[in-house]
Amino acid sequence: MKEDRKMVLLIGLLLLAAFALWTFLVLNVDVQNVGPEGTKVGFSTFNVWFHQVTGAHMILYTITDWLGIVPIVICMCFGVLGFVQLVERRSFFKVDTDILLLGAYFILVVMCYLLFEMVHINYRPILIDGRLEASYPSSTTLLVLSVMPTMKIQICRRINNRVIKNVTTWFVVMFSLFMVIGRLVSGVHWATDIIGSVFLSFGLYALYRFFVM
Repeated sequence: MKEDRKMVLLIGLLLLAAFALWTFLVLNVDVQNVGPEGTKVGFSTFNVWFHQVTGAHMILYTITDWLGIVPIVICMCFGVLGFVQLVERRSFFKVDTDILLLGAYFILVVMCYLLFEMVHINYRPILIDGRLEASYPSSTTLLVLSVMPTMKIQICRRINNRVIKNVTTWFVVMFSLFMVIGRLVSGVHWATDIIGSVFLSFGLYALYRFFVM
């Protein structure tokens, strides 16, 4: 068990390091003014090629945008669970430790989300409602891949029913795959935005796993 925790921690740190390196490369490799209104894009040859292959699919963008509410609702549900425990037990320190850690983890994810809304690494390959919007990393992908796996962990910890556990696992996997692929092929992000989100999300999730193991 101790060795497993060390491995999870190592994987998490390596993924976060990979995200940092990937971000550096996005900022410095093959940067050209090929985005909307002449905005700069790293890995421009690859990104433009991939965007031309997929095109832009606004219906898919809208669907995945609305489904991005799902991880937010999950965060709120666990927030309510923590609040109920706080009220019933009348002490912050009597709230389940894994719920407190989950709350801290969600705050960290939101901070990363807000950081990259303010620090613009690059902009979307298309204008949204006529405006430039931050594109790196994909915030929807970040929320989905950071939050959905925690739902599986919490359900498996708190419910013994095998059917519910299996259904939850399948839902988390299929929903996450649909959202990542959907954002990738919808054409509202550069391919490198999605890759960056995968590194960051799984790195953060691995750190959460380390603390709750």
